[in-house]
Amino acid sequence: MKFSAAVSLLFVASASAFAPASVGRSATQIAAGSNQNPFGNAKSLEYTGGDDPNNSNYGRLKEKLNEADIERRKIQEEAERRERAAEIRREERLAKIAYMNDMPDSQPAGTVDEFMFKEGVQDQLDKLDHDLVGLTAVKQRVKEIAALLVLDKMRRKLGFETSVPSLHMSFTGAPGTGKTTVAVRMGQILAKMGYARRGHVVLATRDDLVGQYVGHTAPKTKEMIKKAMGGVLLVDEAYYLYNAANDRDYGQESIEILLNVMENNQDDLVVAVAGYKDRMDKFFSYIPGMMSRIGNHIDFPNYTADELVQIAAVMSRDLEYDIDDAAYDTFKNYIEERMKLPYFSNARTVRNAMDRARMNSAIRTFEKYAIDGVNGGVCTVEDLKNISAEDFQIILDDILDSDTSKRIFA
Repeated sequence: MKFSAAVSLLFVASASAFAPASVGRSATQIAAGSNQNPFGNAKSLEYTGGDDPNNSNYGRLKEKLNEADIERRKIQEEAERRERAAEIRREERLAKIAYMNDMPDSQPAGTVDEFMFKEGVQDQLDKLDHDLVGLTAVKQRVKEIAALLVLDKMRRKLGFETSVPSLHMSFTGAPGTGKTTVAVRMGQILAKMGYARRGHVVLATRDDLVGQYVGHTAPKTKEMIKKAMGGVLLVDEAYYLYNAANDRDYGQESIEILLNVMENNQDDLVVAVAGYKDRMDKFFSYIPGMMSRIGNHIDFPNYTADELVQIAAVMSRDLEYDIDDAAYDTFKNYIEERMKLPYFSNARTVRNAMDRARMNSAIRTFEKYAIDGVNGGVCTVEDLKNISAEDFQIILDDILDSDTSKRIFA
């Protein structure tokens, strides 16, 4: 009993020793100021703004949370949009299947001739026959491509599945064989059939596509591609883009850009590469990706002497000149002799010869009427349109009578 009483007294004394000296004073201090810390002079744990340099972190955290919430909503909306688009495609597909199942086999699709004339394709093919002499195989190939486009459009009219055919082309042949002319006609045919927005042709060479220093090639190539979008990009002498002797040649970068565009933008751009056949074959061996992306290879043979004479007749017709019957034999002799010399360029050589014959005709007419005063200086319409054998004989004599070392310049 005594022991229990002693323990009780000991606990009471201990409690008194650790009790606050004056509870009333502490309460008075707390009431005196709401910002005062009852635990001493240390800073309060309550955030009051203050001058802490980390205060801005609180605002940034809130902004990040808001941005994350916005981004989450965007992702959700995009997923819903894709799901709606997929559902629309499924419905269209089912409707198309039902339409195809219900369509009788006798459903009229229109005649081929109707599409050929209505879309203007036949007009372009007629112009090709009108402008180009010979080149039967080339014209046949162009007609085959046109037939594919016409039938493809007829299929689309009925609702059949269609895809854009590979229209990239390779034109091989000597200079002056009509490669550019065919490219222009193909561009117009593609535009008429809806496979090209504009149908224009942009001619490019290595100088137009390849830069002279690092970072220069890509902008030049992309600029030419931008100009050709909606039409045909014709790269003449394309083998000069690749230099097998120099691994650091900038032409490789241009080729890679062209390959990427040919693959990803074939519905809005047709790339045609042109050049000599042997060099183009070697170029394709170095760049197999280019070969595999081109679906139409057209070879342009050299013209015969008779065909070149016909080309001269076409040129005179377009320029409204009349060539004497006897002059054709003289011109053919010139062509046969010129074909034996270097740098012969088929139709381009004919064009140069026609320009010289026109100049000779002008000189002859001027001397006759202006200098000699024949008929009082009054010439006729026939005189202004005439090209005689004499006019061609002059350029033939330049070849036959000149020195061997100078004959190629005649």
